[in-house]
Amino acid sequence: MRKEQTSLTYDPSHLKVGVLALQGSFEEHLDMLDGLGVNVVEIRLPGQLEGLDGLILPGGESTTIGKLAVEFGLLEPLRTFGGEKPIWGTCAGAILLSRDAHRTQPLLELMDITVDRNAYGRQIASFETELDIPVLKTVSDSTAPFNGIFIRAPLISSVGKDAEILAALPDGRVVAAQQGHLLATAFHPELTEDDRVHRYFIHLVLEKIRSLWQES
Repeated sequence: MRKEQTSLTYDPSHLKVGVLALQGSFEEHLDMLDGLGVNVVEIRLPGQLEGLDGLILPGGESTTIGKLAVEFGLLEPLRTFGGEKPIWGTCAGAILLSRDAHRTQPLLELMDITVDRNAYGRQIASFETELDIPVLKTVSDSTAPFNGIFIRAPLISSVGKDAEILAALPDGRVVAAQQGHLLATAFHPELTEDDRVHRYFIHLVLEKIRSLWQES
């Protein structure tokens, strides 16, 4: 599938977006953002969060990423960052953003969602499906469904009053949610050639920048 050629309505080189690079599929996010012209950096230490406009938490192993975040002194700085600026968590990153994962592990507890790990079974149960994600019309004229890639994917089992559902499977199981400037997807947009979800996250980053500018 070819990338859409819809023109962007911002200068992406003015933005600085980080990708947490402790473990998992961070390189694919780096490549996607680089293809959009965004100034993108790998994040491994607290000081590297300084000056970022937004941050992506990639897929991988949520327990491992959480433990490494604790080891590198990142957990509290990430919580503080997410209270002020946009964060997008994909798969394991969505687990890290949640308030509850039905097990003891480091969480940022920023989003009013509950996430179940490996909800669809082992690696062999991974699958792809077309998703209707209406908010993508914010950044694209395309009406095509988004190809959701689910690899040992979590399930957003509940969405609290502070968050909203963005996408679900035909049986109603929630796979994407948003809470203000925070975004969680149970699937892997970075493994496709469709950049619409990444562009939507950039839209959230720009909206947050505008709101902060208006408040100042």
